[in-house]
Amino acid sequence: MAQVKKVNQPAPKPRRRATTPEGQEGQLVALAVDLAERQLRDGTASSQVIAQLLKYASPRERLEREKLERENALLRSKVEALESSVRVEELYENAIKAMRGYQGFETEEDEYYD
Repeated sequence: MAQVKKVNQPAPKPRRRATTPEGQEGQLVALAVDLAERQLRDGTASSQVIAQLLKYASPRERLEREKLERENALLRSKVEALESSVRVEELYENAIKAMRGYQGFETEEDEYYD
């Protein structure tokens, strides 16, 4: 079995437990990155860890992450535009009802008061 070098490293600071699933995921990722860094420094990192880190650092991966971020922003803006168009339709309907009321036509609200 391969001999592992012992390096004097300070004990990791205890972290407060996350209360949300997103926070827990973030903590686990941080722990995994810390462990991978420690393994790289010790020379004990597996080829899978090294390959994954090299892949993550590649320009192609960076461009793919950027593309996904922009696609998400585009989707968010489309959702906002749809919500805005619904609000505009409601405003138009209210304006038409008000104009009918000004012209002397009965509105739905007038029917309730009769």
